[in-house]
Amino acid sequence: MRLLPLAPGGPRRHSPRHLPACSLALLLLLGCCLGVSRVAAGSRRPNVVLLLTDDQDEVLGGMYVPSALCCPSRASILTGKYPHNHHVVNNTLEGNCSSKSWQKIQEPHTFPAILSSVCGYQTFFAGKYLNEYGAPDAGGLEHVPVGWSYWYALEKNSKYYNYTLSINGKARKHGENYSVDYLTDVLANVSLDFLDYKSNYEPFFMMISTPAPHSPWTAAPQYQKLFQNVFAPRNKNFNIHGTNKHWLIRQAKTPMTNSSIQFLDNAFRKRWQTLLSVDDLVEKLVKRLEFIGELNNTYIFYTSDNGYHTGQFSLPIDKRQLYEFDIKVPLLVRGPGIKPNQTSKMLVANIDLGPTILDIAGYNLNKTQMDGMSLLPILRGASNVTWRSDVLVEYQGEGRNVTDPTCPSLSPGVSQCFPDCVCEDAYNNTYACVRTMSALWNLQYCEFDDQEVFVEVYNLTADPHQITNIAKSIDPELLGKMNYRLMMLQSCSGPTCRTPGVFDPGYRFDPRLMFNNYGGGRTRRFSKHLL
Repeated sequence: MRLLPLAPGGPRRHSPRHLPACSLALLLLLGCCLGVSRVAAGSRRPNVVLLLTDDQDEVLGGMYVPSALCCPSRASILTGKYPHNHHVVNNTLEGNCSSKSWQKIQEPHTFPAILSSVCGYQTFFAGKYLNEYGAPDAGGLEHVPVGWSYWYALEKNSKYYNYTLSINGKARKHGENYSVDYLTDVLANVSLDFLDYKSNYEPFFMMISTPAPHSPWTAAPQYQKLFQNVFAPRNKNFNIHGTNKHWLIRQAKTPMTNSSIQFLDNAFRKRWQTLLSVDDLVEKLVKRLEFIGELNNTYIFYTSDNGYHTGQFSLPIDKRQLYEFDIKVPLLVRGPGIKPNQTSKMLVANIDLGPTILDIAGYNLNKTQMDGMSLLPILRGASNVTWRSDVLVEYQGEGRNVTDPTCPSLSPGVSQCFPDCVCEDAYNNTYACVRTMSALWNLQYCEFDDQEVFVEVYNLTADPHQITNIAKSIDPELLGKMNYRLMMLQSCSGPTCRTPGVFDPGYRFDPRLMFNNYGGGRTRRFSKHLL
């Protein structure tokens, strides 16, 4: 985790910091957390800004997401919980994405709700919330989630033009005039308006959630001709067959057709173009914070909801898979008391953002049921931090038990299929993984919930591109420990999600728990909410 300062006056034009293949970072800058006991009396608690992009991968470093899909990952950010605890499993209402159940059970306990009701923060939201937000069956655009003082939310999924916003519960339609409708710029403008008109007597929290670099990758007019000589990275797992991987990966056609490669290169290029408007937004925001005298008392977090692949293992474009390119995202932070140009190798997940922000506000984290941990000691350079060595990744595959009419040769249950009948998802693309990092091991252990109980294991020290599945060659004792740890994490909640991992000194392994009471099969613990 690298900690870098923003360039003076904001990010540099064409900076790699916002590009899909940028190296990790936690950008930090400013000093202490007031609240209950951390700051001298009379000081105002720090402000917090969370910038969230859509589908921006971070292959060279960053933090992990507990699910490689928009809605479950965003729900994890808001609640500080793994998917098996917030029960959002995909991007549909049926999958609990912005459903009435989510609104009733989870929204009142999100970290913005706590900031507003308990910590006295002004709270501002602008952009994409959850993929099904605004659905008529879930309250429509009139629904404003608990805890938000100012609400400018996009109806459903990312768009750049021809969309509708909920302005504090009232619908406002936008067209296709760049000067007044381009969504990233609209979000920048309403954010600056908030900074101009907010109360000066209360701390504030802002969450700005841009459409970029999500499809349809519509760049601002002034950026549409840039990066013409840029192509998707040709790393070692680009356009190769996914040997010894789950059947969904193996079904991809290798080598990819020229048309598929041209398509993904063009998508990669357009993604970069859309992110230039995010650079503009960040620059305007930092300059305005500085102008109004708030920059030195404001933490700024920059991250994304999930990663993205462009040709890895011959999968054209999408997310959803268990590999680093889909589960790793950028994390950059600046804030009070944080030295610039630092790097931390701690294993961080987006379930840590909520606890961190509440810690900044001075809230007692023992009062929450969050699965994550506060990063604040790490950001401030503490040397004796007790930290985790593993995180859980969960995903429920999407697909219907019917044959895709455009690909009649494929079995039922596939989805997200391309014209050449390469599919990016399926109903049994349901998996759970333990991602482990310690002084000696850098491992990923994954199980699929299918008839095979297919297992994938990767040693990322020797194989950073996850080409060779070592499930059949790894030490059976270690394999058993990883399986047991996965079962434990899949049923964890709150503090039990932070117990010692396989390679921690305090870890305890009881092999008897690997089997059920009837003396035969291994007990598999895929959450009932993920089936």
